[in-house]
Amino acid sequence: MALQSVWDFIRAQEAYMRSPFFPVLFSLTVYLSFCLPFVVLDLLSSRVELVRKYRIQQKSHVTWSMLWNCLAQSLYNHVVYIFPLTVLHWYWRPVSYPAQAPGLFQLVWDIAACLLLFDFQYFIWHLLHHKVPWLYQTFHKVHHKYTSTFALTTEYSGAWETLSLGFFAAVNPMLLGCHPMTEMLFFIVNIWLSVEDHSGYDFPWSTHRLVPFGLFGGAPHHDLHHLKFKTNYAPYFTHWDRLFGTLHSE
Repeated sequence: MALQSVWDFIRAQEAYMRSPFFPVLFSLTVYLSFCLPFVVLDLLSSRVELVRKYRIQQKSHVTWSMLWNCLAQSLYNHVVYIFPLTVLHWYWRPVSYPAQAPGLFQLVWDIAACLLLFDFQYFIWHLLHHKVPWLYQTFHKVHHKYTSTFALTTEYSGAWETLSLGFFAAVNPMLLGCHPMTEMLFFIVNIWLSVEDHSGYDFPWSTHRLVPFGLFGGAPHHDLHHLKFKTNYAPYFTHWDRLFGTLHSE
């Protein structure tokens, strides 16, 4: 019943959601909303010890110049690449919004399945772009400009990386036949986990501390990848790095 009420509210905004502008505005708004608290912490960390002690690389400092550089790249990618593609998608595949909300168990199951599939796709994609020098130099090197991550580095990447990873995230709910509500929640969860991965902070309530048995790497896992390059290729979970022998914690 709770999900149905939420879905009814969402469907009431259908006129806005059918706009070709909605997907890119939705993506950008969610992304910047998740980044904003970390940006505030980044600006405080050099002056407030309580904040700095949670930074993974405590000697690093985030400057206004670094923040603007990453923000400009993200806005450029959204305007020049993502928006035209969302318009084409809107034209070729009109979205339908069923009256019935998904069941809670089905919603959670589908989001988990989408995350696990994205994690696998990203791991293979990421591993190849580090193992093949041409791929790294041509496409992925841009994302490694900063060896100490902060939230706005999440989408600091070139067109190929932005579009290919965006393709994985967009196609997975379709492959798995997810409800539109599930698809929207998956996008939100995926963006949050990606921002948290790049945040550069390790808090007591961080996701990797809430998931047992070290199954989720979180910010320390990905921060180490940016620092050492040849470790921790999976974005979220740790099982693929364990299997391939690329998991490191220090």
